[in-house]
Amino acid sequence: MRPGRRILGRLLGGKPPSRRRASEREAERERKPTSHPARGSMEIMTTSTPAPRLLLGPGPSNAHPRVLAAMAQPLLGHLDPAFLALLDEAQERLRRLLGTRNPITIPLSCTGSGGMEACLANLLEPGDAIVVGVAGVFGERMCDVAARIGAQVTRVDAEPGTVLETAAMAEAIENARPRVVAFVHAETSTGALQPVAEIARAGRGAGALVLLDCVTSLGGLPVELDAWGIDAAYSGTQKCLSCPPGLSPASFSPRALERIGKRSRRVQSWYFDVSLLSAYYGSERVYHHTAPISAIFGLLEALRLVEEEGLPARFERHRRAAEGLVTALEALGFAPLVAPPYRLPMLTSVTLPEHVRSHGEAALRRRLLDRHGIEVGGGLGKLAGRIWRIGLMGENARQENVDRLLAALRTELKAL
Repeated sequence: MRPGRRILGRLLGGKPPSRRRASEREAERERKPTSHPARGSMEIMTTSTPAPRLLLGPGPSNAHPRVLAAMAQPLLGHLDPAFLALLDEAQERLRRLLGTRNPITIPLSCTGSGGMEACLANLLEPGDAIVVGVAGVFGERMCDVAARIGAQVTRVDAEPGTVLETAAMAEAIENARPRVVAFVHAETSTGALQPVAEIARAGRGAGALVLLDCVTSLGGLPVELDAWGIDAAYSGTQKCLSCPPGLSPASFSPRALERIGKRSRRVQSWYFDVSLLSAYYGSERVYHHTAPISAIFGLLEALRLVEEEGLPARFERHRRAAEGLVTALEALGFAPLVAPPYRLPMLTSVTLPEHVRSHGEAALRRRLLDRHGIEVGGGLGKLAGRIWRIGLMGENARQENVDRLLAALRTELKAL
């Protein structure tokens, strides 16, 4: 039986379609008249299949074959009871993965950056104060989005590759008395892991709502929204969940929903208005927009894979792969950017040896891509040209992928 048929049966909870004998299919083809495009009509064009890549950059990661097979299944309507049952299952599995019982835990129809905008647009009104922890590019992006909404932004900065100081965040919170405190759990631009609980405690102690970016951490590190006191969070599917990009799992606490319900004006984004979205993702099932059916099929299969492996085993697999990578890279002259207690297991940032910089780090990354089919990421912002970001996310967090990268890198370094 083909994998796609097995996945369809698994998704819908029923038996896969029976396979007809080859002779029956051949006879049916012979009965059908051959058709040709009418003169002047546009013929269907086929696209070439791109060369396979091992995606070891900051995302996306390679998708699991079961996820791709699930996404290839026939569509259902977005109000079909069969689809809604699958959506319910995906939401419940997301709650377990995010460590929350929040009813409004939903796969937003957007990427992680859309999830960021959705959360900030719902929690903030023009003139509201927000404290943002900035330890990299994505903290910067939070500031930009909040300012566009009209919020009064107070930022607390950390040097690239370091984490936010709890005391500095607490002082800013005390001074600004913000509506929202926002920061990034796993900063993708630097590879640094931000401790959460103490900053969240300071924010809630001041009466603020606490927003956490979990785009890179979800599925590769423990995420405990309820235990940490997080009011809103968002993530993405293309990193440690090993799905194609296009969905942003997000969750809103009862405190956050209460605040949204007391806004003095409507959320400026109709598409991201949680008060409208909750009517579709909740029990009412009121039409809002056409959900991305195939993407949700894929997300559900990815969440099943996560639970089949088990979270402790999955987290340990990421940790072991990262440790092996760092040890081998140090022997080649690369140096970790982040101190050991704060290194992300799914994204390793390393500074570059002088001979790599002098020969052009981008050219070396391009040779890894063109000659070996391996993608790694360069630095962003202040770290552009200074570091590499190597992702071992989800399905890619395996020793065989580390070995393949190292073999290719050694080959190319010898040629410098």
